[in-house]
Amino acid sequence: MLIDFRLEYWIEDDWYIGHLKDVPGVFSQGENLKELQENIKDAYYMMISSDEADSAINSQITNISINV
Repeated sequence: MLIDFRLEYWIEDDWYIGHLKDVPGVFSQGENLKELQENIKDAYYMMISSDEADSAINSQITNISINV
């Protein structure tokens, strides 16, 4: 299954730096846009696999209500 994410990026000191706007904490960089896109995918996959490992440590999930 393919899911589209928004990649926000900028150029700083000749590096393409970016993050996934839809997934907090997924940042990366590359020497060009193609490399940044490849690296951001790797960062996403590492975060997903890290989340799966963390969930095996007796964590629990509950719902809360927040008035906005």
